[in-house]
Amino acid sequence: MTRGTHHHSAGHNPAHPPIQRYAPSVWHRDHRYGIGLIVAATVLTVITGFLGPSVVTLTLGPRHSLLPPWYLPAGVVQPNEWVVTILVWLIIACGAVGLWIGMRALAGGWLPSSRKLFGLGTGLSLATIAVPPLTSADILMYAGYGRLQMIGRNPYEITPAEIFRGQYDPVLIWTEQPWWDTPSVYGPITSWLQWLANYLGGANMHDIVFWLQVITVVPFILACAGIVMLAHGDPRRQARAALLTVANPMLIWAVVAAAHNEALAVMFAVGGMVLMRKSPFGAGLAIGLAGCAKLSIGIWGLAMLWAYRREPKKAALLCLGTIIPMALAYVVWQPTAFVQVLRNGSYVSVGSWANPVFLFLNLFLAAGVAKIIVGVISYGGLVVITWMLSRVVPWTSAPGLARGADPRTDPLTVALRTSLILSVAWLTTAMYTLSWYDLIAWLPLAVLAASKLDRLMLLRITLLSLSYVPGRAVEMSLPLDTVSGVFRYGISPLVQVAVLVGIVLWWRKPDREELFPFGPPKAMRELQPVGTRRRI
Repeated sequence: MTRGTHHHSAGHNPAHPPIQRYAPSVWHRDHRYGIGLIVAATVLTVITGFLGPSVVTLTLGPRHSLLPPWYLPAGVVQPNEWVVTILVWLIIACGAVGLWIGMRALAGGWLPSSRKLFGLGTGLSLATIAVPPLTSADILMYAGYGRLQMIGRNPYEITPAEIFRGQYDPVLIWTEQPWWDTPSVYGPITSWLQWLANYLGGANMHDIVFWLQVITVVPFILACAGIVMLAHGDPRRQARAALLTVANPMLIWAVVAAAHNEALAVMFAVGGMVLMRKSPFGAGLAIGLAGCAKLSIGIWGLAMLWAYRREPKKAALLCLGTIIPMALAYVVWQPTAFVQVLRNGSYVSVGSWANPVFLFLNLFLAAGVAKIIVGVISYGGLVVITWMLSRVVPWTSAPGLARGADPRTDPLTVALRTSLILSVAWLTTAMYTLSWYDLIAWLPLAVLAASKLDRLMLLRITLLSLSYVPGRAVEMSLPLDTVSGVFRYGISPLVQVAVLVGIVLWWRKPDREELFPFGPPKAMRELQPVGTRRRI
């Protein structure tokens, strides 16, 4: 990595300042430790996956090709459940600490080459898909929904279990609980790509999974590239964008290692952000396509609309562009998809703040009533947290804005800041929230100035990731299931509440240096433009 900070000194031309190497005085601001731990997280991921099927690594059925994912042949080793679980805990711990050190190094003056950092992150992501997906069996369901389309069935109307319980199917037989009996809740574009993976992979789950991994990692890399491009002209901002997106070990773990399809929608949405200053209609088309992949990305669409609130013509063009692909996908192509997609809002996920509240209410009330009460709390909290964040998130001009221009009038700046606020508020207050959902918050966070949200979102994604280890509905020993349950039902919900408390404390005392003892370093404030800490 290129290391150095620019400093003006007497006797030197300010236009060509000398370059001084970054020399941290403490280990927790030493970028070498940070990069080492980030790389170690991926190395451990590859080792864990290469050991083959286990309580954390998916079983993909027979292999008939040389395509990845690669792993040891059956019978060579039988990975012990505790060994692979501890390896995954180490993956998450190394990634979280490595990213924390990297953020502190950036705040302290480290200036790496964004291209080299981006290349590193790309390499780590590609290495991750060389082995089977870990901890989540969702990708097997993606394959199952694509298989249903291949045999002429509608995944929004029929479930995989309805087929394999009555007849043998070489792909559906390898799907796993708990979603056997659930129709698809994904957008039509996502469904089409699930069909494409089945077309390319044939009737072999192993090959289908490989193509689904490709369909995950390529949009992930492209979305991150778009964010780095948005930071053009500012080397320090580009370095931050690369570290917090493509080289972010927590996102590589949450999105790439388990091959979740969040990246597809976010890729289109980032394309919309890139077009905000140039073409409202083009931005609308992009966010409309994103909504056809996954409807929850509509949060960014609201942010874009808010950015054009004082320009009715541009707002109308944005809406027109959004409506065209959405209408074609949800009205003409898959009219049943929209209803199924909305079902996601009725679930309560373990590891969230909402789960212990729901379980407590369910002791006295029917499950349906308890969910309604938790839902009211959730939506009320969404409004409150959105308002609080709107008062304290720094106003940082997006790169490319003319010198002296007010960032509050720049549609790109407003859209990025608002998408960050809405995404964080939704993620932290939702009844159903998972670590890979956080991708929609990390990307706008990466292109804006450092703030207390950096640490809060790192804390959140770390505990949610730990909550889903082993994370599969497979047989495991009682002691391991108990330890896993401590994270899932105890520690993670407490930390999610702590994140909400952190936001409230930030709102109450926006100039306080630290939210908690592990708060951001003082140097972080020096990287924020003058006036960004002012409340609005």
